[in-house]
Amino acid sequence: MPAPLDNPARAALLVVDVQRGLDDVDHWGARNNPACEDNIAALIARWRSEGRPLVYIRHDSVEPDSPLAPDLPGNAFKDVVTGEPDLLVRKEVNSAFYGTPDLHAWLQQQGIEEVVICGITTNQCCETTARMAGNLGYRTLFAVDATHAFDRRDLDGGVIPADEIVRVTAANLEGEFATVVPTAALMD
Repeated sequence: MPAPLDNPARAALLVVDVQRGLDDVDHWGARNNPACEDNIAALIARWRSEGRPLVYIRHDSVEPDSPLAPDLPGNAFKDVVTGEPDLLVRKEVNSAFYGTPDLHAWLQQQGIEEVVICGITTNQCCETTARMAGNLGYRTLFAVDATHAFDRRDLDGGVIPADEIVRVTAANLEGEFATVVPTAALMD
């Protein structure tokens, strides 16, 4: 398989919301992909070893009952998010492009045209960021196995399993907003 990155040295890794509060099963419910954090750690290590642009995104929730509120321990990054990024974006909504500082402006200033997205959750902040990146003209790669989702209730009260949510998210993104790839393809 050919390398999925057009310009690996200039491809920014966007690590979205890999925060401790997302381990709160009582709040979020059951999740999929227990290998998610290992894949994120591998991507971070690879980007750092190659000196590639690394962006961490943190959700500073304004919801009163959220474990991601800035004054709670759940706001902190998980242990797999190591070292200092080139940019830390704080946001209160789903898309990393609506945070502080301005991600799009920073990517433009750095001459970055290609982004790789990983993090939590597949179908919310990661997908929203990928859709916006694609709309803004970035070549966007979505490291699907370096994301995870939670089971969700459907409108009829049934449960949509997290694996199904990830499958549908990948299908929605592929070819329209992003190229969906496994972590292994980004490590070559």
